[in-house]
Amino acid sequence: AMNVHMYRHWTVQENIRRLKDRGVEFIDPVEGLLACGYEGQGKLADPADIVEKIQSLLVKARDWSGRTVLVTAGPTREPLDPVRFFSNRSSGKMGYAIAEAAQRRGARVLLITGPTHLRPPAGVEVTAVETAEQMYEAVMSRMEEVDVIIKAAAVADYTAVQVAEQKIKKSSDQLTVQLRRTPDILAEVGRRRRPGQCVVGFAAETEQVDRYAQDKLVRKGADFIVANDVSRSDIGFDADNNRVSVFGKDGFVETWPLMSKRQVADKLLDLVLHQFFKKGQE
Repeated sequence: AMNVHMYRHWTVQENIRRLKDRGVEFIDPVEGLLACGYEGQGKLADPADIVEKIQSLLVKARDWSGRTVLVTAGPTREPLDPVRFFSNRSSGKMGYAIAEAAQRRGARVLLITGPTHLRPPAGVEVTAVETAEQMYEAVMSRMEEVDVIIKAAAVADYTAVQVAEQKIKKSSDQLTVQLRRTPDILAEVGRRRRPGQCVVGFAAETEQVDRYAQDKLVRKGADFIVANDVSRSDIGFDADNNRVSVFGKDGFVETWPLMSKRQVADKLLDLVLHQFFKKGQE
């Protein structure tokens, strides 16, 4: 509650927007006669409306209680020698946002993360890994105890056949490195899944996003694939926002507008809850 001109000032509105992007919920002021004598938006909402909003938030905040969610996040690093490695531009922000949102909504969360500069969300059980092989082993060892597996990590598709024991010296103008495929974690999860277990994958593409995402959905045996165009600088890798399309079985498709990754996380959890679990109970 405040003076209407103060409330509408761009600095206040910018701060409100930033907080909303971080997941903070607001009960907006209403129009009316203000204590300062002005009339406009800034009046405290009716107490009954405030109570109703708080009750709805508390219900939603625990709507994942009793479920266990496994989330993978960040990149992997595939060593070439003791000081060099192959990796990618994933920051881990999307996976961490999903882990935080699920934990706040009452789920038990297992976060398996590659190297990032992010602080793990409070209350989340964290397993830190570096390579694709380590992430594979970590996921396989925990997947039986979870209800949902959300594969948001950007796992390397290839790793070096041989890793040099000492630093490779610059002795020629060219260097040839032989690579081999890493374990396909999402495909293996799709094969091993038990009945009633939901599997969500991510597709980071630079072209033909919809086509590759739909193909991945079928090949990997997932329930949903969340796809985004990482060639854009304002979404995807290392960005705070994302614009995604979600593909599911039986032709399900939804395209979501640009929003913060935390908002994407909550919307994805809503989707899984209503499209997978509640439909399965009908």
